Amino acid sequence: MITYGDYFKGMSDVFAKKAKQPKVLFPFIGNPRQNAPKGLAFELTEYIELVDLTGRCIREDKCGYIDNNLPNILTRLNISTENWLVLTTQFRTLFHGAVGNPQALTEFCQHQHLKKRAAVSVCQKLFA
Repeated sequence: MITYGDYFKGMSDVFAKKAKQPKVLFPFIGNPRQNAPKGLAFELTEYIELVDLTGRCIREDKCGYIDNNLPNILTRLNISTENWLVLTTQFRTLFHGAVGNPQALTEFCQHQHLKKRAAVSVCQKLFA
């Protein structure tokens, strides 16, 4: 199983040696401490901020550029950091089908001829 990973560990090998990305990446472990599990010493939300900030440092004419006038990624997605953490750690437990806002779920169910919108209340809570 692939865990949330270390962008720099995998990508440095890919770019330097044209090697394959490791099958298992380090998990985010949060605050470093003595006897901490092996992993990255920051939270997933901090990693997302790092990727977002990196995109803002890239030249405007280059791939991956993010305009400095745009809000951060979770704000643009309208997802709180608390809800993001739930989504990233419990996704497979909470959802077993389509995921999205209630209107999108309704349209999906109509298109698929489904009679019921699964997990709509969880979607409303986490994506609202």
